[in-house]
Amino acid sequence: MNIISQTTAFGGMQGVFTHESETCKCEMTFAVFVPPQAIKEPCPVVWYLSGLTCTHANVMEKGEYRRLAAELGLIIVCPDTSPRGNDVPDELTNWQMGKGAGFYLDATEEPWSENYRMYSYITEELPKYINQQFRMDMSRQGIFGHSMGGHGAMTIALKNPDRFRSCSAFAPIVEPSTADWSAPALKKYLGADRSAWRSYDACALVSDGARFPEFLIDQGKADGFLESGLRPWLFEEAIKDTGIKLTLRTHERYDHSYYFISTFMDDHLRWHAARLA
Repeated sequence: MNIISQTTAFGGMQGVFTHESETCKCEMTFAVFVPPQAIKEPCPVVWYLSGLTCTHANVMEKGEYRRLAAELGLIIVCPDTSPRGNDVPDELTNWQMGKGAGFYLDATEEPWSENYRMYSYITEELPKYINQQFRMDMSRQGIFGHSMGGHGAMTIALKNPDRFRSCSAFAPIVEPSTADWSAPALKKYLGADRSAWRSYDACALVSDGARFPEFLIDQGKADGFLESGLRPWLFEEAIKDTGIKLTLRTHERYDHSYYFISTFMDDHLRWHAARLA
């Protein structure tokens, strides 16, 4: 593991690191905030998955999570959104595909399948790797994210209910298989057979029997992507009569930006802390 930076914040440590990923076959970057409590004992872990065009740095610089994470004793892990490097396939003129747009899936189509294995990276390789480096209580894990990362958090939680105790999302893409800005990417990554897409679609996963106890979703009503890509009401409809609990909060005047995320970050951290206690 290479240390890019380590900075003290609120008595804890904010670090940025790189390592060679066997899963994505390239160098991957991730950020970790370790609270002061980890000096004495292992702490619960909350994974934050970022959205389209982002890296680990967006939430690290603008998410405003460190103060409360230090108070609550939460380790926050912020992976990148896709593989990177000169040899990694990309679509330079398409922000919804390629670098910055990994969609937290394992691609099966060429040329993407060699590197774009973000689902396996997030759920298998990176947890094992960082558990060796930091004092983490891996029996207490939560996951959340924004937009594409909210999609990733929800689908990963639904497929791994024994691993994660909590899940929340800011403005998630709840049905990417039918959304204007994600369906074309799923086709390129996974092929034309839409049945293969269902494993990376929260609404479809619920329809196919996947379960997770409860979700928190925050959505801004002034979000320019609300109608074309996000549509949280579809998930609300999908979970009816399933026993899944949903706290869906909509907010006047809030958009898709990190001003929105930072406003409600404390609520999400407290949500996870209560369920990881």
